[in-house]
Amino acid sequence: MAYLLTFLFSLAFGCATNTGKVTIAKDPISHKVWDDLLHKHVNDAGFVNYKGFIQDSTLLNQYLQLLASSHPQDAWSREAQMAYWINAYNAYTVKLIVDHYPVPSIKDIKRGIPFVNTVWDIKFIHIQDQTYDLNNIEHGILRKDFDDARIHAAVNCASYSCPRLRNEAYVAERLEEQLDDAMRSFINDPMRNRVSTYKAELSQIFSWFSGDFKQNADSIREYINRYATEKLSENGKITHIDYDWQLNDAD
Repeated sequence: MAYLLTFLFSLAFGCATNTGKVTIAKDPISHKVWDDLLHKHVNDAGFVNYKGFIQDSTLLNQYLQLLASSHPQDAWSREAQMAYWINAYNAYTVKLIVDHYPVPSIKDIKRGIPFVNTVWDIKFIHIQDQTYDLNNIEHGILRKDFDDARIHAAVNCASYSCPRLRNEAYVAERLEEQLDDAMRSFINDPMRNRVSTYKAELSQIFSWFSGDFKQNADSIREYINRYATEKLSENGKITHIDYDWQLNDAD
């Protein structure tokens, strides 16, 4: 009888329901396919060989299908969930560019799509029974659920002024190290931020999402100085650099 009750309980609660809830979670997926693609098609400066991704579109689609079949579960570690969503954001962004290449800027992709304000509002991401746009992932999941401003150095919007696309996948086992390295690289990258003792010319990201950084530090200045090679003085002036939305194409 005990065995029968256990069996019936597992049938009732151990599989996906119509709401997408899974009581017995799958193991986190491997990001190796994405890692291999990034090693192959992204250079150390973060510029992307989109023509190479087009040639490897079968592998890219294989990875996206893996993402689509494995929605993160509460049983996954925080690091595994966070790595999943960062990789998903970046991979689906590459997919958008690949599907519309050549394109001068990611912001041009929304043209001709009705009822869409920006490219980040296009609902093209299907993961199990749920549909997302890029804004859902960045603002509704990553920023909302994880409260870690380093996310802003990890997600890539396919543009010159974005933090560089890392040429390896984010993985749970190394996530802290990778996020620290991403933010350090971003802040000390003179193409995107220029920090010296007496002034800092910062990415617009530090203005747009100032609240996120201030939740993780007393001030933007303090946050910058955690990672900057040259520390900004207390009286150092902070300004912001115009954002360049030109495609981050290696070609």
